[in-house]
Amino acid sequence: MSSLEGVVIADFSRVLAAPYATMMLGDLGAEVIKVEQPGRGDETRTWGPPHVNGEATYFLSVNRNKRSVFIDLGTDEGVAQARELIARADVVVENFKPGTMKKFGLDFESLGRSDLVYCSISGFGSGKGADLPGYDLLVQAVGGLMSVTGARPGEPVKTGVALVDVLTGLHATIGILAALRHRDATGHGQLVELDLLSVLLSSMVNQSGGYALAGSVPGIMGNRHPSIAPYEVFPSADQPMVLAVGNDRQFKRLCSVLGIPELATNPLYDTNSARVANVDSLFSALSERLRTRPARHWFETLTPLGVPCGPVNDIAAAFALAESLDLSPTATIDGLSFVANPIRMSETPVSYRLRPPQLRSE
Repeated sequence: MSSLEGVVIADFSRVLAAPYATMMLGDLGAEVIKVEQPGRGDETRTWGPPHVNGEATYFLSVNRNKRSVFIDLGTDEGVAQARELIARADVVVENFKPGTMKKFGLDFESLGRSDLVYCSISGFGSGKGADLPGYDLLVQAVGGLMSVTGARPGEPVKTGVALVDVLTGLHATIGILAALRHRDATGHGQLVELDLLSVLLSSMVNQSGGYALAGSVPGIMGNRHPSIAPYEVFPSADQPMVLAVGNDRQFKRLCSVLGIPELATNPLYDTNSARVANVDSLFSALSERLRTRPARHWFETLTPLGVPCGPVNDIAAAFALAESLDLSPTATIDGLSFVANPIRMSETPVSYRLRPPQLRSE
């Protein structure tokens, strides 16, 4: 048995944030029926390369454990079909521009279902930001994430994935599960609303929290941490590596292995605050020693001593590491290899039942 067996989700979502949420719910056992536009489908069906067997891997990566129905909401017949689907659903998920579902009479209020859990995701909310386009890159920019991400001041960069969309999908999953818990206890559903900007501000934790609590406005620090040192990328003899030293005990062990134990008792570096204040000279001292051996040597030497470090892997090496640690990072459905759901549950494990739906012209 799966955790969400018997839960039916009418999925009106596209692209990434909401489809990621509905895929997570599908992995947990929910029946997810994805509504797509006839002949075109989800926009991400055309987002490639890469492709596998002619299908965009972008679409495949967030749409397993779903069945598709192709409905034209621009017609009365299509709206009637959507209402029939919603009538048997426990949950509705949508991420159209605010007001779109209301235009079709398919918004939470118009449906009038007291037991329905209805999740709406937007870029900037349904108020004054309703007309702003909710693209991940835009939110990373205006939401402050790019202002703290980059090699150096004046050179902001985005993250390597649409991180805000993924975080929003995860927050949506939490909200939906909480609303289902409340529905099961009381019989009453509710409207669950999320917007990308609010999720990003919450997810920037110490950076946004520093501003909210103390008025501190952080800037770009490259790979350095504003409050911990050494905590950044270092050179080795063959490739970049990271040290993530979180306390004085770890720092002493690091210095001992590097053959510079005196560094750990030097007043410039003997506490974390001192190391943060003198991070430039600390970087130089550590780099001089780290350059003498390959990253793998340091990983194998320092890790057993409890000093967090490791090479900067590419995706292939990251999967290989997960395999070597028996983490089973992939799952197979109908011959396609997917990234595994990271949630492990002892009684109701996730399941991989359906490959992503193929495009049909209904």
